[in-house]
Amino acid sequence: MPEAPDIELYLHALHPRIVGRELVRVHINSPFVLQTFDPPIDAAEGKAVARLSRLGKRIVITLADECHIVLHLMIAGRLRWADTVDEEATESAKPKRPARPPRGGLAVFAFDSGTLTFTEAGTKHRAKLFFVEGEHGLLPHRPRGVDAMNCELAEFRDALCAENHTLKRSLTDQRLIQGVGNAYSDEILHRARLSPLARTKSLDDAQIESLWGATRETLRDWRDRLIARFGDRFPGPGQVTAFRPDFAVHGRYGQACPVCGDPVQRIRYAENEVNYCPTCQTGGKVLADRSLSRLLKDDWPRTLDEWEAMELGPRE
Repeated sequence: MPEAPDIELYLHALHPRIVGRELVRVHINSPFVLQTFDPPIDAAEGKAVARLSRLGKRIVITLADECHIVLHLMIAGRLRWADTVDEEATESAKPKRPARPPRGGLAVFAFDSGTLTFTEAGTKHRAKLFFVEGEHGLLPHRPRGVDAMNCELAEFRDALCAENHTLKRSLTDQRLIQGVGNAYSDEILHRARLSPLARTKSLDDAQIESLWGATRETLRDWRDRLIARFGDRFPGPGQVTAFRPDFAVHGRYGQACPVCGDPVQRIRYAENEVNYCPTCQTGGKVLADRSLSRLLKDDWPRTLDEWEAMELGPRE
């Protein structure tokens, strides 16, 4: 699932390609992706892109007249860019529809500078597209949680301690803290030297401050690293991923921790897996899967559908 650093990478790549450029044509290929009908999506055609922004894990493309295209990639949604432009599409008042998108394409946005394709791997239809007007239209898409990358310590403390969950659960619950998912929560907890199973209300002030710092530093560091890595290139298929070889622990079960050199361990529960370093995070204790089942039963989502519910939970 793309998280805040990945969304920032997309925004960085999109900015020089579409800001100030006209959205010539929108083509919806999947009946499941578009979640709004008023205003109609074709009302976006002919408008220039005014700015780009991020709401948690959502990408917002703001057009002229304060119209907004909101893309929620969810677990398997991705973006592809092609520099090719249909000359007839840019010159005609009723342009041709863009060429057939890559396999898995949900929607195609043809700009006068190139083509953006919204894709999703698999058949679960989790990725979502909204077209709304004004600030009132964006309001339902603003996650309730604080922005993990930019929040202040007091905001973070209040969000983290609002409910008593494991740190892994609270960091990935968008209703509490927005922008963090399974991958970066492992990296954050490793940097903070905290167990993924520590309860939020058991932390002292120093641990909360350490976790807050680790959260901001990890997300900002990876945002900067990804942007530097790709430069002017648009990230291609498979390059926005939850598994990176230079992660410290996530996806590195059995490999050496870069801090202490001991093997990274994992907790597997239902469809989820957590990676951690016992030496750095749990006082040398290996957390056994079976003994944790009772603890995790009521605290962690068991399926990807339950993760989705945490992503899209209603605002209060």
